[in-house]
Amino acid sequence: MVIPKTLPVRRCSQKKWSPKPAKTVANIDSITALALGCGFSHVGGLDAAVIKVREEVRGACAANKCKAYGANWTCPPACGSLAECEARLRQYKNGIIMQTSGILEDSLDYEAMERIGLTHGENLRSFNKQLREICPDFLLLGAGGCKRCDKCSYPDAPCRFPTEMLSSMEAYGMVVSDVCRDSGIPYYYGSGTLTYVGCVLF
Repeated sequence: MVIPKTLPVRRCSQKKWSPKPAKTVANIDSITALALGCGFSHVGGLDAAVIKVREEVRGACAANKCKAYGANWTCPPACGSLAECEARLRQYKNGIIMQTSGILEDSLDYEAMERIGLTHGENLRSFNKQLREICPDFLLLGAGGCKRCDKCSYPDAPCRFPTEMLSSMEAYGMVVSDVCRDSGIPYYYGSGTLTYVGCVLF
């Protein structure tokens, strides 16, 4: 049986959120269209005011299960304190959530899990590059630490690709499922699916 790589692309419908005046040359519709064109499975509006940052999420980072804590410019502590990260995101009023979803054959389908994660990373990099052409000021956050380089230059040298580096939503203290829920966007798409999440604030 052929397993589709992703679920059907769709723009999420929402009832609670409406965009505030943005300080960018792009608008919510053009940025949403760009995200869908970059391959994300689901895209929906994000009101930056609903975002909550939590110390316990940073605590999970410090446990260093991913081996990126203290080893990557985009992860704690290099990305800044939780207060500094929150100050950055509070500069923005609007945003969108971007999700890359896919199908798993079973709960041990690690090959598909890796493939979906790689696809999400590719979608984010493409989106980042194209968004810079229409939006001069934004904060893009992904899933997991930046993987632009095989080995990060931290802490011995500056980031090699500062315009391409991506911190994660978790590094900024967000519970990803809560951000989706508070924005009226599904996080779970049914048994046998896996979803990676990113967001952009502008």
